[in-house]
Amino acid sequence: MPNWFLGKIRYQQPIDDSNVGSRNEEFIKQKTVTEAYLVDAVSYTDAETRLYQEIAANTPDFEITNISRMKLADVFHNEEGGETWFKVKAMFITDDEKTGKQKKTPSVMLVNAETPKQAYERVEVSLKTALDPFEITDVNTTKILDIFPYTEEAARNLRPLSELVSPEPEAA
Repeated sequence: MPNWFLGKIRYQQPIDDSNVGSRNEEFIKQKTVTEAYLVDAVSYTDAETRLYQEIAANTPDFEITNISRMKLADVFHNEEGGETWFKVKAMFITDDEKTGKQKKTPSVMLVNAETPKQAYERVEVSLKTALDPFEITDVNTTKILDIFPYTEEAARNLRPLSELVSPEPEAA
C-alpha cells in the first residue's frame, strides 16, 4: 500500500519586466514561487530524497519547505486526463450489525481531470465495482502539480545486505 507524502518547494523565479533596462541587470525582479508535489515514499527522509531527485533537473536553487503525510485511499491517474489534481471524498455506507444503523466511512482519493465534474465522474466510474454503496460528498481542487509514484526502477538500487557484507572469517 502506498505511503503518500505531500512535498512543498519554494524557489525564486525572474520576472520578465520590459521596464528593467540593461543598466539594472543585476537587480532583476524575482518572485517567490511555491509548488506542491505528491510522492510515494517509505518515510519522510525517502520523500525528501525523491523530491530532490525528481525536481532538481528542472528547478535549480529550490528548497523543500514542508513534507507532510497525506492519507489517500487511492490515486487515479489518467494519461490524457488533465493537468489539475482533484481531491475527492466519498462516503462508503455500511450497516452496523450491532446497532442496526447506517455507518458512513470516509475515503479520500486523488484524480486528475479537466473539471470538477469530470473528476466526479471518473471516481464514480472507478468505484462502480465497490461492494458497498457510496456517495461522493466533496470534490476540491488541489495545488499539486505532479505525482511521483513508486516504480520498480527505484527498487533497483536496493540489494540484500548479504550481497554487500562479506562473511566474517572463521576463527581457527
